[in-house]
Amino acid sequence: MKTALICGISGQDGAYLAQLLLNKGYNVWGTSRDAQVSNFENLARLEIRDLVKLESMALSDFRSVLQVINKAKPDEIYNLAGQTSVGLSFEQPVETMESVTLGTLNLLEAIRFTGAKIKFYNAGSSECFGDTGDRAADEDTPFRPRSPYAVAKAAAFWEVANYREAYNLFACSGILFNHDSPLRPKRFVTQKIVATADQIAQGKAEKLYLGDISIQRDWGWASEYVEAMYLMLQQEQPDDYAIATGETNKLEDFVAEVFSYLGLDWREHIIIDRSFFRPTDIAISRGNPAKAKQKLGWEAQYKMKDIARMMVDAIRN
Repeated sequence: MKTALICGISGQDGAYLAQLLLNKGYNVWGTSRDAQVSNFENLARLEIRDLVKLESMALSDFRSVLQVINKAKPDEIYNLAGQTSVGLSFEQPVETMESVTLGTLNLLEAIRFTGAKIKFYNAGSSECFGDTGDRAADEDTPFRPRSPYAVAKAAAFWEVANYREAYNLFACSGILFNHDSPLRPKRFVTQKIVATADQIAQGKAEKLYLGDISIQRDWGWASEYVEAMYLMLQQEQPDDYAIATGETNKLEDFVAEVFSYLGLDWREHIIIDRSFFRPTDIAISRGNPAKAKQKLGWEAQYKMKDIARMMVDAIRN
C-alpha cells in the first residue's frame, strides 16, 4: 500500500485528490495549518473525513515540515497548500509569496535532507503565463506573471525545476488552468455567479455585481484535474505538464450559461462594478494540453458549459 501526503488537503483539489487516492488503495495523510480546529468541510462533503490521517503542519517552518514527513513516511507528496486567490494576493502579497515559495522550498529541502525516495508534485498555475493573446500556452511558453500570486507560483515552479536538476529529485509541477467544482470557496467568481444566480431565480436576490466579464479563461472540472496530478507521479521520469481543456470562453459566456440554465436572461440581473477590477489582469488565458494527452493519456471530458450546469445542479441538490 502506497502512502501519500497531501499538503493543503482542506481545499477543493486536496479533497478530490484524497478521494481519488483512497479509491486507488492509498494510505492518505493530509495537512493543514491547524488540524485541531479545521473543520475539513470538503472532506466531510465527500464522506472521507474519517478515512484520512490529519496532521498540523506549518509549511513556513522547516522543522514542522520535516517532522510530518518523518511521521507519515510518504511515497508521494502533493503540494497544494498556500494562498490560492489571485484577487486576494493583491491585498496580501507578502503572505502569498511566503506561503507559496517558502512552503514549496521547505518541502523540497526536506525531501533532499531525508534522502527518501519520495515523488513530489507541485501545484503550478496558468497565471504564470500572463497574457499570451491568441496563442495557447504550453510547457515551453515563457512566464510573464501579472499578479503577486502568479509571481509566487512562478518562483515555486523554478524551485521545483532546480531541485529536480540539481539533486535528481522526482519533482514535477502541474501548470493547471482554471478548474472549478462545487467545492470551490465562495470568494471565487464562478461560485459567486452560481450562488447569486440561484438566489435570483428563487426571488431572494435581485442583482449580481461583477468586475470585468470580458476576460477569457480555460475552465475545467477539478475532479478530472487531480487525476492528472496522480498520473504525473506514476511516470518513469519527472516532468512538468500544462493541464487544460484547450477551450477558452469569456466570463460573460459562463454567466450567460448559468442564467440560461436557470431560465433567466443574465442581462437583466448583472451590474458591472469597477471596484472588482484588478490592478492587472489577464485578458485571455488559453491552454494547450497536447503533452498531457500524449504522455499521460489524460484529456479533459468536461468543458465550460458542462461545468456551469453541473455547478448549478450541485447547489440546487
